[in-house]
Amino acid sequence: MKKEILDSSNWLGGVQWLMYMFVNTVVVPITIGAAYKLPQSDIVSIMQFSFILGAIASILQAVIGHRRPIMSGPSGLWWGVILALTSISAAQGVPLDVIGGSLTVGVIISGILTILVGVTGFGYYLEKLFNPSVMGVFMFLFGVSLCITFFKGMLGISGGEATINIGVGLLAIFIAAFVLIITIKAPTNIAQYSMLIGIVIGWPLFTVLFGNESQLGGGTVSIQLPVFPLGEPAWNIGIIITAVVTGILNLSKQYGSIKGSNFIYENDEPTSGDYRNSFVITGVMSIISGFLGLVPYSPFVSSIGFLQQTGMIRRMPYIFGSVMFLFMGIIPQVGYFFTLLPLSIGSAVLFVSYVQLFGSSMDWFVKVKFTTSNLYRAGIPLFLGIILMTLPAEVFESLPGYLRPLLSNGLLMGTIVAIMMENMVNWDHAPATAKEKDKESVGNITQEISNEGAH
Repeated sequence: MKKEILDSSNWLGGVQWLMYMFVNTVVVPITIGAAYKLPQSDIVSIMQFSFILGAIASILQAVIGHRRPIMSGPSGLWWGVILALTSISAAQGVPLDVIGGSLTVGVIISGILTILVGVTGFGYYLEKLFNPSVMGVFMFLFGVSLCITFFKGMLGISGGEATINIGVGLLAIFIAAFVLIITIKAPTNIAQYSMLIGIVIGWPLFTVLFGNESQLGGGTVSIQLPVFPLGEPAWNIGIIITAVVTGILNLSKQYGSIKGSNFIYENDEPTSGDYRNSFVITGVMSIISGFLGLVPYSPFVSSIGFLQQTGMIRRMPYIFGSVMFLFMGIIPQVGYFFTLLPLSIGSAVLFVSYVQLFGSSMDWFVKVKFTTSNLYRAGIPLFLGIILMTLPAEVFESLPGYLRPLLSNGLLMGTIVAIMMENMVNWDHAPATAKEKDKESVGNITQEISNEGAH
């Protein structure tokens, strides 16, 4: 243990994991606080507890859960649904405290259901629904959705901004290209820290060119325990049902993160006990999130792209980073300092990491034998998901408010359609065309001749 503590690679890797965890977390509680018009002190407290719970969840998952270096943080699906539900319900005249209180009840119920999925072992069997074709669709759509989000962040059009900030965008694109070059061209012992190098260079450059940019805009850094900050428990049935359904559908991300990393850890497949423990941890953290007004937690599928880019697949640097993240939450001044990290620079380095998810999707698709007759199994959900991602939000306004956040989510709908198509049709027995049969016959003959020559 002493040797691992003194190993500089664990510390450097830990700092890089810290940056990854921070950038993926910091914006979430700030946007939630803004949506509910919370005072600055409450937003700071929610942010700090987001760090603390994220660190604890990540450590528990690595030690007794799925046992892999996969970050646990605020779920992107939950985040989007909460913001959408809040906006839609507020426009319909529902008070913010009723919306928040109903979401609290829904989050707690979904947490309890997630624990039951884990305790009963049912999650291990649900995982079987995610065959290679579904996983390929899921990983591809997830990569597209993340790259859209972080490319907007690179261009300075996240949050309330609706136009491109040319100066910020050019710097972010430069940093992304720089990180990409290091990742591809530099020796392994340097390339594995490409994300950290990009932040270390990009942050000072941004400060010199554009000045400091705090995600909190200054103010207090005190911390207090937020209990039901979004509103006392309330019973708007439509909001509660939507929240519970979101929690159930969010399990797909948990399957995706664990199963999606199998090709990295080929000789260490997760057991039913690993799935059970992982779901229980996620459920407990979701319940706590409900009480504290946080976006519920789940393992990040995007961690797979980070692992591929850096090549740091050992758990120890990840645990070091999680412990640092915990201290960032415990010491408010430290957490506040890192809110000065420009969102465009963080988005730039993450964009490079998330492009790696394209490779993850291809690793799953190569396990599927596609023909002219069965390519619809992946083509339909892929194109449907991308189309939904590119449609403007206004086109969904004619849909019922409680369905809008779910039906407009390209990742979610694409994954659901892929699962349905895989279970409704036996695609592996779809007839091949004459051309494909001839090609297969030629391939078999060539293989036979090759085998005879070997003998």
